[in-house]
Amino acid sequence: MDLRVLRYFLAVAEEGNITRAAEKLFLTQPTLSKQLMQLEDELGAPLLIRGTRRVELTDAGRILRRRAAELLAMAERTREEVMRRDELSGEVAIGAGETAAFRLLAEGAATLRQKHPGIRFRLYSGNAEDVIERLECGVLDFGVLIEPTDLSAFDFIGLPARDRWGMLLRKDHPLARKTAIGPADLDGVPLLCSSQKRVTEFLSHWLGKPFAGLNIIGTYNLIYNAAQFVISGNGCAITLDRLADVSADSPLTFRPLSPSLEVGLALVHSRRRPLSQPARAFLKIIEALPPRF
Repeated sequence: MDLRVLRYFLAVAEEGNITRAAEKLFLTQPTLSKQLMQLEDELGAPLLIRGTRRVELTDAGRILRRRAAELLAMAERTREEVMRRDELSGEVAIGAGETAAFRLLAEGAATLRQKHPGIRFRLYSGNAEDVIERLECGVLDFGVLIEPTDLSAFDFIGLPARDRWGMLLRKDHPLARKTAIGPADLDGVPLLCSSQKRVTEFLSHWLGKPFAGLNIIGTYNLIYNAAQFVISGNGCAITLDRLADVSADSPLTFRPLSPSLEVGLALVHSRRRPLSQPARAFLKIIEALPPRF
C-alpha cells in the first residue's frame, strides 16, 4: 500500500466527504475518487459507503483507518530517526494503563529532556490488551504492564514501585468507617470493576470465589468515569490506589483490600524491534531509578 494513498484515505475518513477532502489535499475530486477505488481494489473490500452528501466507513474501512494511522506514525518516526541519526532527538512512545507509578516515567522523561531537549514523548492510555497490541505493531516503544500479565514475549524491567488494590467509595458510605475491606464486606454491595478478564480472575483468587458472583453493576477500563458513578451513589469501585481524587475536598475515599493485594509493574518493549537511540537513553535512566513508593 502506498503511504500517500493511505493519507488520502485518512483525510476522507476525517472529513466524511470526498470533495472536502480533495480540497484539503489540493487534488481534484475525480483524482481522489480514483485513488480510493484503486485502494479498494488492492485490498479486495469496499472501504466507503458513498452517500449524496457524506461518506461512511465500512467495517473494513474502520479497520484500515486505525491501521493506516499506525503505519503513517511508524513511517514518520522512522524518517525522523534516519534524518537525526547523529543527534539525540526524536520521539519516545509509551503506552500504559492507569497507575500512579507512571510518575516515575514522567520524572525520567524530565531528566532526559534536560540533557536532550530535542526528544519528545507521545503517551497513550489504554488497558493491557490495547498496549500490547500497539507494542506488537511497533507503534509504541514501551508499555507499562501491571501484574498479572504474561511478559514472555517482551524484554522488560521491573519498576521500583507497587500498586495496591482497594475500594473507591463515598466518604458517607457505611464501609468508609472501616480501615480495610475484606472479602465478606463485598457481599451485596453494588460494584464497578475492571472490564479486563485477567484482572477479575486475579481478584477472584483474593476473594476465594468467582468474582462474577458479586453484585457487579458495571465495568470500566479507566477509572475516571467510574469514579463519577461512585460520586453519584451508584456503588463502589474496585480499583488501584492513588488514581482517583480522595483529597479533603473530594466526596471519595479509598480503602485497601485485606488481606493486602499488591501488584508489581514492568516497563516492557518488543524483542523483535531494536529501540531507537532516544528510547535506549530513556530506558537507561529508568533502569537507574531507586525505589520510590
